Amino acid sequence: MEDVEIEIQVKVENSQPLLEFLDKNAQFKEENRQIDEYFSPAHRDFAAARPNKEWFRLRDSSGKYSLNYKNFYYDSEGKSTHCDEYELVLGDANQMRKILSALNFKNITIVDKVRKSWDYKDWEISMDSVKGLGDFVEIEYKGKDDADPKQTAVEMIKFLKDIGCGKIQRNYVGYPFQLLFPEEIKFEEQ
Repeated sequence: MEDVEIEIQVKVENSQPLLEFLDKNAQFKEENRQIDEYFSPAHRDFAAARPNKEWFRLRDSSGKYSLNYKNFYYDSEGKSTHCDEYELVLGDANQMRKILSALNFKNITIVDKVRKSWDYKDWEISMDSVKGLGDFVEIEYKGKDDADPKQTAVEMIKFLKDIGCGKIQRNYVGYPFQLLFPEEIKFEEQ
C-alpha cells in the first residue's frame, strides 16, 4: 500500500462515544497544529477540475515540514475512493516556498487545523478542528496489504455507527476544496 492513501473524512453527530472508545482501545499518538498551504502551478490549475484530481501541499506540523502531492481516483458516481500519495520531509519550508515561487506555483488556500491522532489496529483515527469549517473525523488505512478502497471505507463507516456516533455525514472533496468552494460542498448521510 506504499504511496496509496485510503481514508474517509466525516462529520459525526456525537463524537463523545468515539473519544471514549479511543481512550480505552487505541494508542494516542499526538496533538498538533497543522498549517497546510496548497499550491497550484500556473500551467495547470489544480482547483479548476471537477471532480478535483490533484493537490500539492506544503505542511507545517508543529514545526516539522513536509511536501505532499495527491492524485485522486473516482468511482463511476464521481466519489473519490483513494489516491496516490507522495510525500517527503523538508528541512526548510521557507526555501521550499522560494522554489515554488520561482517555478510559478501560486498559493491557492491555507488549511489551519488542530489534529488529535490515535492508532487503532490498521487505522490512524484523527479528530480535526479546522478553522472556518468545524470539526471532523478522519480515518486513514495504514495496513500493509492490498485493501479494497470501497470495502475499507464501508468498514470505517460501520465502525463509527457501531460505537454510537449518530448521524454520519461524508464528503469526498477534502478541506482545501471546502474552503475554496463552500457553495459546492455536498455532505452525504451514511
